[in-house]
Amino acid sequence: MKVKKIPLRTCVVTKESLPKQELLRIVRTPEGDIKVDETGKLNGRGAYIKKDLSVLEQARKTKALEKRLECEIEESVYEDIKNSIEK
Repeated sequence: MKVKKIPLRTCVVTKESLPKQELLRIVRTPEGDIKVDETGKLNGRGAYIKKDLSVLEQARKTKALEKRLECEIEESVYEDIKNSIEK
């Protein structure tokens, strides 16, 4: 029986390589919208962040997501990310 490979992704804040299930994908769509990607399949430029509120606060302070996605991120998007982490 073949062992299934677990895909790893890197958190833009902590730089840790973690399994995709432990990370949350944030996407800048081709239209320029910023969305939380629950499925991991939305089109656009993506960045992964660890599902941890302290990491989210660190990302907000250092603007790590804004740098990775190359655009400004509104406060409402950070609230959406916070709600997704708390689920």
